[in-house]
Amino acid sequence: MIDSRIKAILNFVEKNSRVADIGADHGYLSIELVKSGRASFVIATDKNFGPLDAAKKNIAAAGLSDFIDVRLGDGLKVLREGEVDTICIAGMGGALIAEILSNSPEILKTARQLILQPMNAVEKVQAWLKNNSWYVADIELAEVGCIIYEIISAVKNPALIATVTKKENSPLLEKFTAQKISKLQRVLDEMTKSSAAVASEKFAQIQKQIQALKQK
Repeated sequence: MIDSRIKAILNFVEKNSRVADIGADHGYLSIELVKSGRASFVIATDKNFGPLDAAKKNIAAAGLSDFIDVRLGDGLKVLREGEVDTICIAGMGGALIAEILSNSPEILKTARQLILQPMNAVEKVQAWLKNNSWYVADIELAEVGCIIYEIISAVKNPALIATVTKKENSPLLEKFTAQKISKLQRVLDEMTKSSAAVASEKFAQIQKQIQALKQK
């Protein structure tokens, strides 16, 4: 139920935070946030009734219904300004996470921390943060099965940025880098089948990415 990915998210949440768990699914993260004391209050949201109904049952079974408010809705749209200070969005694609954040700028005005775990397109999340005056404070790696995920903690105050990220000290870093190089190389190999693709800017960019990763 609680894997290393969820634990990494929990570890980024400050004690007694008011947290929004966006796309809460079955509510496991929401439950652990309260049980661990990381959150004093959680708003668990999901746009699908099935998972949210399961979350309600799990939360009730844990005796935490008074501390976790379950809401049906899309993204941050079910939140009111000032209700939470920490927003967690995990288990979604990077493009979707960026879209969710873009669609509710008024909610982000009063948030102090974003904890984001994209399933892919991490660069799109990082680009959104940079373009919207959020700073990557820290990054952690977590392995579930054979997949290594990046968990990003972002803040508005640049003074809170870690000098050395948890990712840089992670025992998973070498394996993560190797997997990333392998994935990019597969894309490059496929592109070599087309002379137009080889001549493209994307091909050159991927080559540069691989070279940069190998130098780390």
